[in-house]
Formats: sequence, C-alpha cells, structure tokens
Amino acid sequence: MTLVETILHAQERPFEVRPVTLTGRHARIEPLDPRHLPDLALISGEREIWQYMGFGTLESEENLRAWLESAVWNPEKSPDVALAIIDLESGRAAGTTSMYDISVQHRHLEIGRTWLGKPYRRTGINTECKYMLLTHAFESLGAYRVQLKTDSRNTRSQQAMERLGIVREGVLRSHMRLHDGYVRDSVFYSVIASEWPVTKECIECLMNGSQTSQLSSP
Repeated sequence: MTLVETILHAQERPFEVRPVTLTGRHARIEPLDPRHLPDLALISGEREIWQYMGFGTLESEENLRAWLESAVWNPEKSPDVALAIIDLESGRAAGTTSMYDISVQHRHLEIGRTWLGKPYRRTGINTECKYMLLTHAFESLGAYRVQLKTDSRNTRSQQAMERLGIVREGVLRSHMRLHDGYVRDSVFYSVIASEWPVTKECIECLMNGSQTSQLSSP
C-alpha cells in the first residue's frame, strides 16, 4: 500500500483521538500519568521553559502536580490527550506534549503544549516526537489537518517548524493572554493530508542527516 493509499484508508475510519504509545530511535511517547511526576519535577524548574506557554508556569512541583493531575486523559471532562516524552537512553521522562483542539467532524487536531527539560534539547527528541505524532495523525487517525502554533516572539520555534516543511499560515493578533498578563500574537502553522507525503520526506531527511530541531509549540 502506498503512503497516499494509507492516508485515504485511514480517513475511512472514525476519527478517534486517544492516548497512544509511539516509539522512535531517541524517544517514546506514552500516556501522561502521575508516575512521570518525579522525573518531570527534576527538569521543570527552568523559567525559560514557560516563557511562551499559554497554560502558565510549572516551575514548582506543586504547580506541576496540579497540572499533571488535570491533564491526565479523562474523556468525560476533555478530549485533550496529554503525553509524556521518554528519553530512551536514560529511561526518564524528558518533557510532555499534547494533542488537543480536536474536531471529530472536521478531522483535525493540534499538536503542542510541548516542553523539554534542558538536558534533552538539541538531541533530536523533539523533531522525532513531532514526526511520530504527525505520522500517527495522518496514517492512523486519518486527519485532514494538523495545526501547530507558537508565540510570535518565539522565532526559534518558528524557524524550527519551517525547517520541518510545516506551512506558516498567518498570525492571530492578541490571541492569548499569558500567565504574566502579556497578550501574545500567535503564529499558526499546519500540515494537511495532501501535503503529508512531502512533509514526511522532509522531516526524514532532517532526522537521517542528524539535524536536530529546537521546536517548541505551546
């Protein structure tokens, strides 16, 4: 079956976004749960991580615990799927990411709320995680569209997404009020199903060339 046929076949199935485990060369993505708290607490104290995040700062273990407990998948409360990122070399939780803003009717979702602790940046983990989630979205879930966004001030994130071949769509001005009161403009990016074969090849070339990405897309 060709990649295009795989995508079309996936679109024939119901669009059901659920917690999933995906494994690559550097990382594993798995459903977030309280057992990840100790590892995440060790790496969440860096203020820079939370600068552009829409859901606030998780520097303290108390805030991190409260957020984690609220983020654990509960479809009765929210369809959002929070995932832990596991560094395969150490076996430790390296950060988190999510699938959210899910539309069953329109078969789209957003990938974001992504953060990694400092030891795990520029290691290839983030690029690989985006690759695994995009592959899952288009080839297993049958998504028509996957969206990503970032703070307009976060030029590093924007450059990283553009290196991956993800299309910049535009800017929503005064889009989100952050935890420090700043009202940010958000830059929106997306991949649509018809583009995925080319985008997939672009990301694979980056990964095979040992190029890493500093992607952060809250």
